[in-house]
Amino acid sequence: MKLLIGLGVVGGLLVAADRVAVGVAEDQAADAAVSSGWLTEKPTVEIGDVPFLTSAVAGELDQVTLSSDGMTVTDGKERVTVHAFKADLSQVKFTDSYRGVTVGRGDGQGVVEYKDLAKFMKGGGLLGLEYAGPGAVKASVPGGGIEGKLHSEGPDTIVVDGLQLTGTAASLKGLAGDLLKPQKFRLTGLPKGLSLAEATPEAGGVRLRFTVAPGTTLGH
Repeated sequence: MKLLIGLGVVGGLLVAADRVAVGVAEDQAADAAVSSGWLTEKPTVEIGDVPFLTSAVAGELDQVTLSSDGMTVTDGKERVTVHAFKADLSQVKFTDSYRGVTVGRGDGQGVVEYKDLAKFMKGGGLLGLEYAGPGAVKASVPGGGIEGKLHSEGPDTIVVDGLQLTGTAASLKGLAGDLLKPQKFRLTGLPKGLSLAEATPEAGGVRLRFTVAPGTTLGH
């Protein structure tokens, strides 16, 4: 009985030590995400590897999730927030006494509100972008509306094209000029290692999906 009690105590201590260690590692990874410029505020980091110390000794983690509202993107002029940003990372290795993180694989996603995305377009926020169904966005103009397709192009560009006037405004097509021309806005200064994989209109905003380049390092 004493042996069983002793083993239980030792097991409990090991579990406690594992949880303390994972907490320290999560905190260090969060600091690295900020110091590297990935995020503007400290994120929540969750390490799913259990037991953590076993993976840490092996030198690699496969279940690291980072989430925050502290990510922003810019077109070089306007800067907007990517809400509910979440990145799932694997093949993660800590470096520099846990002050740095190297990512082997990963992807992330978050949502930009339409009122913010409209700031990138000609006419600024006056366009009042809204969801118009799968792959489509719309805005109100005098006498009707304007609709088009929104999608990504390359590793850092969002495109709105196929623009058409609706309602009585359609009769003004010849006067619309630049309003119907495709619009492209390049997201400059994306966090290092992140590339835009997809931009998808949804009811609550445009969902941006990213890929993380293998070997991306976070930290000082």
